[in-house]
Amino acid sequence: MKIFNIVWCILFIIFAGLQYNDPDPYVWVPIYLFGAGCCFLAARGRFHRKAYIFGIFIYLVYAAYLFFDKNGVIDWATEHHGENIAETMKAAKPWIEETREFFGLFILIIVLLANYFYAGKKKV
Repeated sequence: MKIFNIVWCILFIIFAGLQYNDPDPYVWVPIYLFGAGCCFLAARGRFHRKAYIFGIFIYLVYAAYLFFDKNGVIDWATEHHGENIAETMKAAKPWIEETREFFGLFILIIVLLANYFYAGKKKV
């Protein structure tokens, strides 16, 4: 788990840094830095289950919004036939931007869930 958390901590810091040209970096930089902070602490053996629950809850709510929004994941999958979201780094179409954001949240949720369940096993 230590290597897992070091890798994700570094990746989340990189993801946060890449948000400088995003239309809403004030939202996404803290989102990724929170994940990086949780992974940093977990790599040092400090697991904070309440922080994971908080992060997972916030990320799930935001992911649900992005999923059902008029330019969200459903729109991307149905109206735009799952158009390639990695073709260019410039997201000129709103459904591409929101779909990428959804998958970013999905990754964060998976990593926090892994730490949450690992922390629960450590106490037993």
